[in-house]
Amino acid sequence: MTEQTELTELSEEVAVSQEEGSEEVDAPKRKQLSDADLFRQSEVAADYIEGLLDILDADGDIDELVSGGRPIVEVVGNKLQHLIGPRGATLEALQELTRLAIFKQTGEPSRLLLDIGGYREQRRKELAAVARNAVEKVKQHGEPVRLEPMSAFERKCVHDVVNASEGVASESEGVEPNRRIVVRPA
Repeated sequence: MTEQTELTELSEEVAVSQEEGSEEVDAPKRKQLSDADLFRQSEVAADYIEGLLDILDADGDIDELVSGGRPIVEVVGNKLQHLIGPRGATLEALQELTRLAIFKQTGEPSRLLLDIGGYREQRRKELAAVARNAVEKVKQHGEPVRLEPMSAFERKCVHDVVNASEGVASESEGVEPNRRIVVRPA
């Protein structure tokens, strides 16, 4: 098997793992990793991101932590917008590359969450407002509401808000990159 084929298969495995792990819908049982293993993943990720920042001659402080049973790496600094990209597309790609680097070094798939410049926290707030608006529309009109296509991270944020609301339910439909959420009466 060539290195390119291995990388492609690994990338597909991680993408499937991300989709299932992010939404937690019918997710297969995974090996429970210890906090030490998760912190090791965040260290590997931080080293990888630090190398990327050096190559790109970008300045940023890197914080690594474990929260909610997943490794998290946050890059904080000014002038990081080019690492986020339009609607977080570059950030998502960097997260996938970092997950691949973790897998290559540890042999374990990772549910790493990478945030740059606080983008994910800001986006989470925006998506909570979108979700609340959709919930209100469904409750008012009794009709399903289809939201725009979103990344797995974005769908997870919306599902969390909808699931905390009574009288409504949400489900994902479609295929990447056009996968979206439908909010409907429960």
